[in-house]
Amino acid sequence: MSKRLEALQKMIDSGKAPDMSFARYAFAMELKTLGRLDESLVAFDVLKTHDAAYVAQYLMAGGVAQSLGKIDIARGWFEEGITRAKAKGDGHALSELQQALAAVG
Repeated sequence: MSKRLEALQKMIDSGKAPDMSFARYAFAMELKTLGRLDESLVAFDVLKTHDAAYVAQYLMAGGVAQSLGKIDIARGWFEEGITRAKAKGDGHALSELQQALAAVG
């Protein structure tokens, strides 16, 4: 396990991260960076369970699913992200998610 991944896991396990959603997001992203895509997608699922309003996760999780060839799952992430971005008024994320959804068809 990378030192960064281990440190993030300790923060999450302790429940003492200053921003738990960001810690979970960073953990999922570190797994992605390490090429552990299946585990990354699971980590994004955990993040969504804890904080479905964390908009940044949707583009990244959809991209991971797409990389794994799980196009229906990717589409689901992008679609839910679009809904969440609209609700939050996050135009930048909305645009990126719409482009990602269009790319997967």
